[in-house]
Amino acid sequence: MKPGIHPAYGPVVFRDRAADVAFLTRSTATSEKTVEWEDGHTYPVIDVEISSASHPFYTGTARVLDTAGRVERFERRYGAREAR
Repeated sequence: MKPGIHPAYGPVVFRDRAADVAFLTRSTATSEKTVEWEDGHTYPVIDVEISSASHPFYTGTARVLDTAGRVERFERRYGAREAR
């Protein structure tokens, strides 16, 4: 890699607020907030809204949407206006 043109790449803690889970990984993202990790070191922490620990697809709570029913309901509501 060419020196001096890439952002710093180091350890960062990502904390999922919805699932109350945190994981340590490496990233170029930074934060002013810090947290003391299990190993005793202090790392920057980034709070995220959703991660694989809380996303319905990964947790197995994903629902199949009734798209045909939604289309019919939309046509009933707004299709009648075109006929007027």
